[in-house]
Amino acid sequence: MRPGQNAVGAILADGWFAGNVFSRGQKWFGSKLRFRAELFLEYEDGTSEVILTDRDWRGAEGPIREADIQAGEAYDARREIEFSRPGFDDQKWHPVDLGAEIKPAVFEAYPGIPVRKTGEVKPIAITEPKPGVFIFDLGQNFAGWARLKVSGNAGQKVKLRFGEMLNPDGSLYTTNLRTARVTDYYTLKGGTEEIWEPRFTFHGFRYVEVSGYPGKPGMDAITGVVVHSDLPITGSFESSDHSLNRLYQNIVWGQRSNYLEVPTDCPQRDERMGWMGDAQVFVHAASYNMEIGAFFTKWMRDVVDAQHESGAFADISPNIGTQSASGWAEAGIVCPHRIWKAYGDTRIIDDCWPAMNRYIDFMVGRSRDGLQPPLGTYGDWLNVKAPLDLGYITTAYYAYDLKLMAEMAAATGRPREAERFEKMFDQVRAAFVRAYVEPDGRVKFPTQTAYLMALRFGLMPDEKRPAAAAHLVKAIEDRDGCLSTGFIGVSYLLPTLTDVGRNDWAWKLLLNHRYPSWLYSVDQGATTIWERWNSWTKEKGFENPGMNSFNHYAYGSVAEWMFRTAAGIAEETPGYKRIIIKPAPGGGLGFLNASYDSIRGSVKTAWRVKDGGIELDLTVPANTTATVYVPALDPAVVTEGGVPAAKSAGVKFLRADDGAAVFEVGSGSYQFVAAP
Repeated sequence: MRPGQNAVGAILADGWFAGNVFSRGQKWFGSKLRFRAELFLEYEDGTSEVILTDRDWRGAEGPIREADIQAGEAYDARREIEFSRPGFDDQKWHPVDLGAEIKPAVFEAYPGIPVRKTGEVKPIAITEPKPGVFIFDLGQNFAGWARLKVSGNAGQKVKLRFGEMLNPDGSLYTTNLRTARVTDYYTLKGGTEEIWEPRFTFHGFRYVEVSGYPGKPGMDAITGVVVHSDLPITGSFESSDHSLNRLYQNIVWGQRSNYLEVPTDCPQRDERMGWMGDAQVFVHAASYNMEIGAFFTKWMRDVVDAQHESGAFADISPNIGTQSASGWAEAGIVCPHRIWKAYGDTRIIDDCWPAMNRYIDFMVGRSRDGLQPPLGTYGDWLNVKAPLDLGYITTAYYAYDLKLMAEMAAATGRPREAERFEKMFDQVRAAFVRAYVEPDGRVKFPTQTAYLMALRFGLMPDEKRPAAAAHLVKAIEDRDGCLSTGFIGVSYLLPTLTDVGRNDWAWKLLLNHRYPSWLYSVDQGATTIWERWNSWTKEKGFENPGMNSFNHYAYGSVAEWMFRTAAGIAEETPGYKRIIIKPAPGGGLGFLNASYDSIRGSVKTAWRVKDGGIELDLTVPANTTATVYVPALDPAVVTEGGVPAAKSAGVKFLRADDGAAVFEVGSGSYQFVAAP
């Protein structure tokens, strides 16, 4: 506020509400854009005044001629108006419509993390595939927009198109964008250097095609602006393997690109929706990379709002009229569970408890002797020639849901419900074993994902787990030592191998460079996680453009294993009051350093393989304790701070456990050394 007269104004655009949504077109949620505000003024003499948006407000079109998330933004600088200033003459403007479209109108403070500009990316090269058409290579795929710097005459129009890849002839590749136009226009007002960036769109891109530019643009004509929900970065990961480091960077860039208001599947084509399956398989990895508590608290409101009347969770939230599907609906239960475990906050469980119960009731109603008929059609999405029976997937997830519900009920003071869900889990597990598990530990549908779900969800009888684990490894060997899992199975692959004592195979799969594998796309030049392992290859070029995103984070779920097992950072109790430090050196790596800024402070581990032994540095935050597993066959060879670990101040020896010496430590920094 300034002495004298003041003015306030607003700019509206279609956004998610009335713009293009998925393949549904425009105005899916509504068409009447509304702005409502209360300006509360408190004066020095103690009096106050409230200025409301009412019939005295007026509206008009301005320089923004088009604004759509998928289509792009068009801006005519010749029409700029300094309307938010005292004395502006709005007599030619029109009265505003106060009518609400959605009734009853529900208003609430925004509960999440705002979308903000979080960084900039400079071009690394400019090419001119056709005269007057310039391609700026920003060197990194990301979500956001381009800032344009230009000088020219009034009325000249600059066209900006965006893409993730180039065609063989060097032109912009846009086929995978489907119906999304992804084009911005800027019309110059002329006279001086002009700098412009859009307000109401975003793109997923690495390359910017510029045409209509007055003259030949320099490297500073385009700057990439990184945009996403402004979540603090909480993880760091570095190792002696450069490809693995690039993979981690790709995972984080994928999360930054797709955690934009909702956890989208991709930021570039005519989709950009809150796909539930992608969200639930990635949420464990996401919680290491960024502080996601507030982001998911907000999104779970969308999930609850999108729940079908039947009790089924939708496959996309906010809902755009799509189905429910096993593995996708599970986000309604898996995500609150993970937020509780990561941050120790049970409020999200209480907030979602009625909706989660409705979903379980829905599943109970369709259960047949403990088994579930197929729910949805996705299955193990984008598996590599290893489809899995939908009834198997749905039943396994039903059991997993019950298991998580029992844990959350116990954590929130609901003992009777915890007992009920535990009994239901036992019943479903028994039905699952009868229907799908053979006497020798094989499963009826022997894909990698089938074994992973049975083992990871606790459905395989204890006496058959060793045999089932051997069958899992055989299923990997039968694929020439490569994975065959899709979106669902890939998130459980390495954690399950660790569960069954096969970290050797987990390292082999993580560091594999052959198709299909995580490092295969890295070798093809990926700077984010791709939707397909072979979205583009040096030998064959592009995969099916109808479903081929180059920024699709689901396969990045492997970051959970990279932190939890490779680096050895995990919560022993929700919210990291008690911490587990249990690194698993392997893969031929010489060193690995990682840190995680937990809700209680920074947890750090750094291990090095030296002279046949292991050095382990770690930091434990204040007011916490950690159980530390130092790889060593004999606890007597372990030192801390240069003295025998069992005699070191603040270190308590607990036991020898499966090739590790186990200690308890309090907050502080420690250096353990295990001699060969």
